[in-house]
Amino acid sequence: MTARLADIAAQAGVSEATVSRVLNGKPGVSATTRQSVLAALDVLGYERPVRLRQRSAGLVGLITPELENPIFPAFAQVIGQALTRQGYTPVLATQTPGGSTEDELTEMLVDRGVAGIIFVSGLHADTSADMQRYARLRGQGVPFVLINGFSPRVQAPFVSPDDRAAVHLAVTHLVALGHRRIGLALGPRRFVPVQRKIEGFVRAVHEQLGLDAAAAERCIEHSLYSLEGGQAAAGALLDRGATAVVCASDMMALGAIRAARQRGLDVPHEVSVVGFDDSPLIAFTDPPLTTIRQPVPAMGQAAVRALLEEIGGTPAPHSEFVFHPELVVRGSTASAPRAAGAEAGADADAWPGGAADAATTESRSPSKRTKIPVPSTPPLAGGILTSTPRSTQDVANPVRE
Repeated sequence: MTARLADIAAQAGVSEATVSRVLNGKPGVSATTRQSVLAALDVLGYERPVRLRQRSAGLVGLITPELENPIFPAFAQVIGQALTRQGYTPVLATQTPGGSTEDELTEMLVDRGVAGIIFVSGLHADTSADMQRYARLRGQGVPFVLINGFSPRVQAPFVSPDDRAAVHLAVTHLVALGHRRIGLALGPRRFVPVQRKIEGFVRAVHEQLGLDAAAAERCIEHSLYSLEGGQAAAGALLDRGATAVVCASDMMALGAIRAARQRGLDVPHEVSVVGFDDSPLIAFTDPPLTTIRQPVPAMGQAAVRALLEEIGGTPAPHSEFVFHPELVVRGSTASAPRAAGAEAGADADAWPGGAADAATTESRSPSKRTKIPVPSTPPLAGGILTSTPRSTQDVANPVRE
């Protein structure tokens, strides 16, 4: 395809003369402008001239569990772009049901001489998995970084969102809207992010609704991280009288909305739903999904920086870089229905703590709540908290879209 100078110039925001100087390797162009022109070539689908092609500094593997959940392609894009800017070539390896396992993909990447590997939501997040696989990988001299999950038995840098604070934000938002019967739908308990979300949920409903740990556990449903899994978990919570459901992923949240509609319940006026991730396009669902935004760009870039330090011979300490999430309020949450029990088709007293709901509603009126403390997550054993969570979350001013 013949490159048109006018198209490239328009895409890069420079003059045609500047584009010509870059393509012909002439001096007098700043490094930033040169990079903008080369990026414009890539965006428009033109091949770079041979003299301008960068030699790869090496291959870096990226292993993800799937691509159906849009959060994983989002991570892949951020990590891939960050690696490319540093001269590395990303190699995406994705697990599929009945296909290659994480161990098989790791072996394949090592056989191809990758400089390092980034694992996203891998077996390191599964407390029942054998962590010796990572010790063996380190013994082969392959640097690696792990995203989402933590194990004190793995000597490597970890990058995670603050799952406890994420659920606390969601519960705070729903309580401010008047909800008292709030359920939590998430994946299997053996995963570290699930355990952390449960801890955040138990703490939040105790602080704000007065529920003890046993009562909070009865407000939790485990299922699969999928639309169908969210539908099943939310359905069980709705059958018990929940007026709001916090989900561990946006895909599960879409399943929760389907479960509500199958019962003839309106979202958000009869049932509120909160997701987790803020996946691409989730703002355009029906209704647009209120969710907890996982800081994917910051997390992906931090993972790449940590890996490149390992590759460069200055390994990061065995630590966890924890990033604070953000509540994004859209159209799937609203004030709790006044006749919640009747509208949800359930007895209010059947919900844990239901008998006390009416007595506490007035004292917990949203109009009387301006700021609610959001606890920062204490460092884990062997870990550090690198992002600075806010000491308070102003529930009157969340991110609104």
